[in-house]
Amino acid sequence: MSHILVLYDSKTGNTAKMAKLVGEGAATIPDTEVRVRSVDEAKPEDLFWCDGLALGSPTNMGLLSWKMKRFWDDVMGEHWMKLDGKIGCVFSSAGGWGGGMEITCQSLLTLLMNFGFLVFGVTDYATKLTTCHYGAVTAREPRTEDAQAACRLLGRRLAEWTAVCVHGRKDQHPSNKMAERKLPS
Repeated sequence: MSHILVLYDSKTGNTAKMAKLVGEGAATIPDTEVRVRSVDEAKPEDLFWCDGLALGSPTNMGLLSWKMKRFWDDVMGEHWMKLDGKIGCVFSSAGGWGGGMEITCQSLLTLLMNFGFLVFGVTDYATKLTTCHYGAVTAREPRTEDAQAACRLLGRRLAEWTAVCVHGRKDQHPSNKMAERKLPS
């Protein structure tokens, strides 16, 4: 059984909606248990429990939120070197396009790498013009089909990589599903 944690901060509710969609995507992979937690309610035990982590933050001036940074500094700091080898990915929303969501994603990825997470990019297109190379991103609420598909794809890929890398379930390797994947036209 793979354990996936979707951990997020959300000021306006937009990133929380993304987190729910990421969790939905992860739950599509058999033998996967998903927990969605706000950074306000998360405990170190949630991070020890999970095999894979999707980390989400609103974009605040091109960076992750202060609450998310504080969680990793103050709550998880003493647990550094205890999370090595877990699988991680990220997502972010901002007030508008060009607001720095991909920069926020890169800062979240850097944070995860510092804690020993194995992070990945997604090469698939979620929709014709939507990719998740650095993580799922959206301007404001994920109300478009593109934004929702990106969140679900990110969650699904996290659960696939966790199943393969942590539990040796090679049947869940994304390349085995190549026939199902279609490039957008």
